[in-house]
Amino acid sequence: MTSVFLTHLAAVLDNWDPRVVDGIAAKRYVVTFDNRGVGASSGSTPRTIQAMAKDAVTFIRALGLEYVDLHGFSMGGMVAQVIAQTDPDLVRKLILTGTGPAGGEGIKDVTRLSHLDTVRGLLTLQDPKQFLFFTRTANGRRAGKTFLARLKERTQGRDKAISHVVRRSAQGHSPLGAGAAPRPLGHPPAGARRKRRERQDGSDPELGRPGAASAERRVPNGELVLYPDAGHGGIFQFHGQFVETALEFLER
Repeated sequence: MTSVFLTHLAAVLDNWDPRVVDGIAAKRYVVTFDNRGVGASSGSTPRTIQAMAKDAVTFIRALGLEYVDLHGFSMGGMVAQVIAQTDPDLVRKLILTGTGPAGGEGIKDVTRLSHLDTVRGLLTLQDPKQFLFFTRTANGRRAGKTFLARLKERTQGRDKAISHVVRRSAQGHSPLGAGAAPRPLGHPPAGARRKRRERQDGSDPELGRPGAASAERRVPNGELVLYPDAGHGGIFQFHGQFVETALEFLER
């Protein structure tokens, strides 16, 4: 069974933690890709979550895949929810990380908080991901530094960096607007064959515990995992635990 990874806002392939990708790929076939107009992908960047979901479905079907597991992180989780709603027969199992449902608590603030953390990183001469993904505790700062170091491990065949134009256009603004996704995580259509797992960190300033609990209540057969002292990138801070429990869920 193939696992397709859907990435976060303004991300290219090299923004995936190699411990997460390699950990899952040790047991399963993993596919990751750049959204249209991002990194090495050509075309114009979609302006809505729905358009990104349609692109993802087109890409998956172009690979000849008829039935996949989806892992969506942050914005990718929003895309994954739409796919599960519009193309339920394509999805076997769904893992959502650092994300939430449309209209859920904190969703409308995601873009604003992302911009604030990006500015904070620029003003302090630090990588914005240190603020976007990790808490400001000693553990969070340490986890952020080791995560950023892991992103540089692969030195050959690296993806193209996201352009400034794309970062300031659809990828950086409109897709995460309030109500961008049409009620994903509702009850599945009759006969849909899938199980879902909701994984979320414990103190995510953008999409934290209330949003995770809200999503869990809406997900048939859903399971919720919280990480202590973790920010938006809890799966990167606790990559070992995440990979272990994700594989157990996928192989169950």
